[in-house]
Amino acid sequence: MQNSNWPDVNDVTAWTDKYFSNTKAIIEHFGDKEVTYAFFLRRPVLCATRLATQWVQTQAKNSGMSVTIEVMHEEGEWVGAGEPLFYLSGSFAFLTELETLILQKLGSACVAAYNAYEMCQILPHVAFLAMDARHCAGTEMAEMMAYGASVGSNVAQRKLGAVGFIGNATDATAHFFGREKGLGTVPHALIGYASSTLKAAQMFHECFPQENIPILSDYFGREVTDTLEVCNAFADLAHDGKVAVRLDTHGGRFLEGLDTQKSYHVLERHAPDAVRDYRTEAELHDLIGTGVSAAAIWSMRETLDNAGFSKVRIIASSGFTSQKCRSMAWAKAPIDIIGTGSFLPDRWSETNATADIIAYGGVPRVKVGREFLLKKEY
Repeated sequence: MQNSNWPDVNDVTAWTDKYFSNTKAIIEHFGDKEVTYAFFLRRPVLCATRLATQWVQTQAKNSGMSVTIEVMHEEGEWVGAGEPLFYLSGSFAFLTELETLILQKLGSACVAAYNAYEMCQILPHVAFLAMDARHCAGTEMAEMMAYGASVGSNVAQRKLGAVGFIGNATDATAHFFGREKGLGTVPHALIGYASSTLKAAQMFHECFPQENIPILSDYFGREVTDTLEVCNAFADLAHDGKVAVRLDTHGGRFLEGLDTQKSYHVLERHAPDAVRDYRTEAELHDLIGTGVSAAAIWSMRETLDNAGFSKVRIIASSGFTSQKCRSMAWAKAPIDIIGTGSFLPDRWSETNATADIIAYGGVPRVKVGREFLLKKEY
């Protein structure tokens, strides 16, 4: 793992909250004592503690210290608000400076796991690709988010038989998904460089002849025209299911050939109940609005099938939150893969993990109102 040992023991003081460093100095002056911490969140999450606990163990080993970690839930297990994720026992003088860094590695991963699971639960027959790296605040966050997505995906695969997350976009974190390399299509920048969607596909195939050919269809606003041009140019591969089109149309316009009325007509043909049952304007927009709507996906599927390219897969991206996934499920949108970074927590305040000491020298003691953190034997 790329960042799981950072910061090392020599940098902890510089990166922890100052009052913990002050506390360490006071403890060292008046005498150390063994303590037990309880770590928890204030919202339901899936247990994704491994990065945090491995980091603690590494710090302890490098410092020649002994700690005891009691993880209270299996990885991926649902954990209620306020339920301890794990207990950590050891020297107060050693552990006090670690608290800030442990919390940083804990909360966001657990929330990402929860959100990723929810998306897989909503669309169990669709494969997901984690494309969050560009939205992360640095490589350490990218590692935590990939880890969280893999935890949520594993639970959905195990419990629901979902396809789940088949990979992610970077080599550094591909191992969380059982891969050696990241996955992806091509960026818009390559289409601009090639001055043609077809030319970009040809360049890709020349450099990566063993790879499936990805079509990024929206650069010139000719999603249908350019997709069919590429499919016809690589007809044999398209008929063998080795071509995929990625729909990434931005929210400022409709997919080529669609408008509001035509989008209604598309869904009337394929999922009439979805349009009748929507509840909010956001849901309606996901169904028949601009960008990558359910109508846009159905329209592309119709076009491909009518042209004899029924094996060409559709990759959908652009703002695929849990809610948008839910709208796609209502519309039974024929999506093969969703590229998403929207399992990232929407509200960062929800990721705030918290820790309280619940015992000093083996004697239970916790601040008033947090008695629910005490171990059962206390």
